[in-house]
Amino acid sequence: MRAAVMYGAGDVRVEQRPDPRIQQPTDAIVRVVLSCVCGSDLWPYAAMPATDQGRPMGHEFLGVVEETGSEVTGVRPGDVVVTPFTWADNTCDFCAKGLQISCRHGGRYGLDGVDGGQGEYVRVPQAQGTLVRLPVAEDSPLLPALLTLSDVLCTGHHGAVTAGVARGDTVTVIGDGAVGLSAVIAAKRLGAERIILMGRHRDRTDLGRDFGATDVVAERGEEGMARVRDLTGGDGTGKVIEAVGTRQAIDTAFGVAVDGGTVSRLGVPQYNEGPIGPGMLMRNLTLTGGAAPARAYIEELMPDILDGSIDPGRLFDRTIPLDRTPDGYRAMADRQALKVLIRI
Repeated sequence: MRAAVMYGAGDVRVEQRPDPRIQQPTDAIVRVVLSCVCGSDLWPYAAMPATDQGRPMGHEFLGVVEETGSEVTGVRPGDVVVTPFTWADNTCDFCAKGLQISCRHGGRYGLDGVDGGQGEYVRVPQAQGTLVRLPVAEDSPLLPALLTLSDVLCTGHHGAVTAGVARGDTVTVIGDGAVGLSAVIAAKRLGAERIILMGRHRDRTDLGRDFGATDVVAERGEEGMARVRDLTGGDGTGKVIEAVGTRQAIDTAFGVAVDGGTVSRLGVPQYNEGPIGPGMLMRNLTLTGGAAPARAYIEELMPDILDGSIDPGRLFDRTIPLDRTPDGYRAMADRQALKVLIRI
């Protein structure tokens, strides 16, 4: 099969890989229909040391079940399915608490002999607990929107949920990438009355307004924090979602949070030290968030996509075939595309 493999910073290749096969009775083989490039893929794309082995890429995909192991029930060959970005048994004690990201028997795509999602086929471990059947055909126009259930929409939703967004709230979302825009969708869906989106790319913030942002702050640093405080009567907001992952972004998040507020961190951190000294203690801020347990949210969010209440498929602003996956990475890294959809 063909699949995308990263060999180092800026070096993504589409090459022939062994076809996956059932290895455990809990496995399934999925023929990929749609995949995409995630913003988190750009961090190794910028800094991964060169390697001779290469790393299969991609963790967001949906497709058709081709084969299942003897212990898999709930999905069968021919089903159109979506996967969360990590696989899990969905039965262990962590899964039972809605923390499938911490599943005792789970793992990540592209590691430990498991295929990446940017390829023609994927062996999905723990398929019964991982795969979610989609009530659509494989040529449905809703597939791009449903693909967002694999990661980005659920991640934005996780930020809104952990921040405690509720009806009537004012929320600040930091970052106009796909996760930040998904957080806008999620905050609006949960009833936020006012959503301040911090971003400076006009095409993206315009999309954010369509998704529900009521205000856009293009300024950064102290100027940006001051602007948010001006918009909120001087205090800042009680709910803040940080969807970037840089030190500047987390500094901004704390800077725009009102005392006693909550900051939910979604961006993959590109720093090891943060602003959590005595001054933060005195402000009684709560820091929460983290990697989303996407499996916990898929069935909750899916109906709103199916009935058209939300359309996260609009996050994809470029579509490419598998062979052009390296071009997709370059386009996103160069800010020429928001999120690239890969049709297999």
